[in-house]
Amino acid sequence: MSALHETLRRYVDDGTAPGAVGLVARGDEVEVVAVGSRDAAGTAPMTRDSLFRVASITKSVTAAALLTLVEEGTVGLGSPVAEWLPELAAPTVVRTPFAPVDDVVPAARPITVEDLLSSRPGWGFPSDFSLPAVQALFAVQKDGRQPQAYPEPDVWLADLARVPLLYQPGEAWLYGTASDLQGVLIARASGRALPDFLAERFFEPLGMKDTAFEVPKEKRDRFTTAYRPDGTGALELADTPDGEWSGLPRFPSGGGGLVSTADDWLAFARLLLNGGEANGRRILSHTSVSRMTANHLTSEQREIGALFLEGQGWGYGGSVDVEAIDPWNVPGRYGWVGGTGTTAHIVPRTGTVAVLLTQTAMTDPVPTPLMRDFWRCAATS
Repeated sequence: MSALHETLRRYVDDGTAPGAVGLVARGDEVEVVAVGSRDAAGTAPMTRDSLFRVASITKSVTAAALLTLVEEGTVGLGSPVAEWLPELAAPTVVRTPFAPVDDVVPAARPITVEDLLSSRPGWGFPSDFSLPAVQALFAVQKDGRQPQAYPEPDVWLADLARVPLLYQPGEAWLYGTASDLQGVLIARASGRALPDFLAERFFEPLGMKDTAFEVPKEKRDRFTTAYRPDGTGALELADTPDGEWSGLPRFPSGGGGLVSTADDWLAFARLLLNGGEANGRRILSHTSVSRMTANHLTSEQREIGALFLEGQGWGYGGSVDVEAIDPWNVPGRYGWVGGTGTTAHIVPRTGTVAVLLTQTAMTDPVPTPLMRDFWRCAATS
């Protein structure tokens, strides 16, 4: 039994998760371990091709998609997003992060495409959720693990525009909202629905046959049931295979709406490791991949998001390790975690890919013991 199998089996046996799929690839060598069941009742074994709600590791795909529009010249990194999102043409900003939502000043400059890619538009979540402007944002930026609760993108955008920015554009890294804005921007700038755009640019050429914003009936026998800890050590039902992802949502979330498999994510990870080329075809430029996987934050901006980043930086659509704080932190390691219990990272220096998919939700932004033990195992095995 491998160290990876032992690690995942331990967390299934203690009831942390009904099942898990872990994948660690180093070049052409790929180890995949599937343990446990697709649901807590044990009705079907977990398999390598099981489908999971991957939540926020969607963000990397969305950022890559927006960069294809930058490469084409459809949008520019320095372009004001108001050209495509006019609802955001005149945002206001709370006078200080602690100020009430009616104590505002005009934005000092327009929000740009690069602000969205680097998660610095002024909207989003800092480490302190109690701030008045953050509380106002919660009414719009809802739990992405319930995609059917969102309104149409136009309605969502109008609602967001009424919430003041927490910081001036470009000033602070804030979590979450920027990736959903990227998804809306892609749809408006391309004239294509986000699911269709992602399928054409990434899923089809990469062979990511199971990655989408919905799960059709013929695939639901592979779709896991989702759970969340109930606070007593047990799990409570969060979503079933015929629930939230059984139909296309009104708001396809660029921040967390995808369903995928470990092998589909491996295909996307290899695209990044190969500098944007896959199957003899260039899908992203070297420049775009470099921008995605490079840290764009100052130390002060990293501190504002310390709850989420834990000392690391941020590229486009994912974190970037800048300090070797834990054994798995390698400078340049890129990836992210999903609130449904998923993680996916690459280490460009070694060509390593590490993907963990579970169906037990996180209860806060801090990575779980299971995630940390998986990362440790992937780094040392």
